[in-house]
Amino acid sequence: MLSPSLEDYLEEIYRFAASRGEARVTDISRTLRVSLPSVTKAMAKLKSGGYITYQKYGMIELTDKGRQMGSYLVERNTLLQDFLRTLCSGCDVAAEAEAMEHYLSPETIASIRRFMVFVRDNPDIYARFLEYVQKSR
Repeated sequence: MLSPSLEDYLEEIYRFAASRGEARVTDISRTLRVSLPSVTKAMAKLKSGGYITYQKYGMIELTDKGRQMGSYLVERNTLLQDFLRTLCSGCDVAAEAEAMEHYLSPETIASIRRFMVFVRDNPDIYARFLEYVQKSR
């Protein structure tokens, strides 16, 4: 099981790989606002866990295991952001989703996913919720 910190690294590697086709230590360092040595240590842990291949000063590449986990992490983050918007949360959605994502069980994530499908499939009920939110403000 990955720590929240390693999940953040893997999620960003996945995002870079998906958008640019490649990831480098400097990209991850800049995006996560952490030092280069911190990224290097994290890469060693992800490599030993079988999530990436990486040579010092080289490209970071995802293994099949890394791609699968990275995809899940990005999907989880997107789901939580969508959930918070659906609830009409007035928070910083990205920051709140980031805070939540590491501490929710897979069962809770599955329940949120199920709820979001329910809302999508029942727009009339969601419209009633939105009316309620407007009246309660």
